[in-house]
Amino acid sequence: MKEVKPFVTEQDRQFYQENGYWISPKLIDDERIEHLRKAHERVWAKDFDGDGFPLTEWFSNGNPNQLRKVDNTWWINDEVRDMVTDPLLGEVTSALLETDEVRLWYDQIIYKPGVGKDGISVSGNVGWHQDYVYWQCLNTTNLVTVWIALQDTDLSNGCMMVVPGSHRWQLDPSSHGFEETDLPALRNKFDVNGRDWEEVPLVLKAGQASFHHSLTFHGSGPNLTDKPRLSVVAHLMPQGTAYLNQGHNVDNIRLLGPRVQNGQLFDNQYFPLLYSK
Repeated sequence: MKEVKPFVTEQDRQFYQENGYWISPKLIDDERIEHLRKAHERVWAKDFDGDGFPLTEWFSNGNPNQLRKVDNTWWINDEVRDMVTDPLLGEVTSALLETDEVRLWYDQIIYKPGVGKDGISVSGNVGWHQDYVYWQCLNTTNLVTVWIALQDTDLSNGCMMVVPGSHRWQLDPSSHGFEETDLPALRNKFDVNGRDWEEVPLVLKAGQASFHHSLTFHGSGPNLTDKPRLSVVAHLMPQGTAYLNQGHNVDNIRLLGPRVQNGQLFDNQYFPLLYSK
C-alpha cells in the first residue's frame, strides 16, 4: 500500500453520508495489482497458502462463463490477507464511518468472466441487492464494502453500479438479489413508492477502490470484453459491532464460538483489527 497522508476530507465524508458510496484515489501500485491478479489465479487453481480452506467457496463448477467468488479468502492466500487487513483501508473506513476502530467482517475475491461463446452473456451479472439483507446478525447497518479494482473497470467489463441515496431507504427484506441476473426486473421490483432510482456506474482505474454502505442498492451487468474482471473485496465493520439474533445467521457466526450470545463482540482472531485510533 502506498504511503499517503489521510485523504478523506470533510467533503468526502459528506458525499459518502449523502450518497452511500465514495470512490478513492488509487490505493495500490501496479506491482501490488499484479501480485493480486496472480493470487486470483492461484486461488482458482486451489493452490492455497497453508493447509486450510475458505469458509465458503463458490467456484465455477466446470462452467468458465459463471461468476466465481470465495469468502474469507484471507484464510488461504497471503496476498489477499495483506490487502484486506491493510491499515490504510481501516483508516479510510474509520473516517467514512466516523468510528475509532475498524475490523474485517469477511472478504471476497470475485471473478467476472468475459463473454462466452454465446456473445453477450448475463451469467456474470450481479443482481440489485443490499448487503445488509445478508448480514442481519449484526447490530448495526453502519458497515462498508470496499471493492478494489485489479484492472480498469467500467461498463464495458461489468463495473459495479449503485443507486445514490438508497442507503436512506432502510432495509428491504426482499433485497437479496445477488444471484439473480435480470437487472431490469429487479429494478421494477425495488423502484417503488416514488423512490429516486438513478443508476450510477462506478468507473475505476486499476488500484482504485469504491466504498459503499451496507444498505446501498448495487449490482453489475455483463462483462462484454474477452478478459475476466477481477476484484478483491473487504467487508468492514466499526467499533462495537456485535451479534444480534434476528433470525438471519450466516456462516461467520460460528466463528464466535459454540454458544454465541446477543451482544457478543466480533473481536477475536477471525475478525482482524485493521485500524484503531
